[in-house]
Amino acid sequence: MSVEPYLIWIVLGFLLVIAELLTGTFYLLVMGIGAFAGAAVAWADGSFFLQAFSACAVALLGTGVVLYLTPKRVATASDNLLDRGHPVELESWVDTASGLARVKHRGASWEARIVSDARPSPGALLYITGTEGQVLQVSPTPPTPTA
Repeated sequence: MSVEPYLIWIVLGFLLVIAELLTGTFYLLVMGIGAFAGAAVAWADGSFFLQAFSACAVALLGTGVVLYLTPKRVATASDNLLDRGHPVELESWVDTASGLARVKHRGASWEARIVSDARPSPGALLYITGTEGQVLQVSPTPPTPTA
């Protein structure tokens, strides 16, 4: 007893849709819909090439729709504000002219850039105002609260 190809496509589609329910990104959903398109072509006795082509085409079109409808979000330096306002201690200067220094934060040494013209001496208390990648942005004065 052999399994019909359209049943394999349907099972694959349901597995992808179920996996999508666990992730919530919509990409597995469109791949599942693509598998259902492959099942439709298989049910209509299309060749395996047509089944795979229709599954891929529907999945690619669906991915394009998801990308188009997903709001564009530009990451900013102030996105991760969990540490905003926390004090850090200036350990040493890496480059005084550019404001690059090493600071002690959470028991570890971090790279930081002082965002003001002030150049305090090692041991000074600074405050985190934001981040730029892995570099902390610090200032001698605490940041103003934001709503």
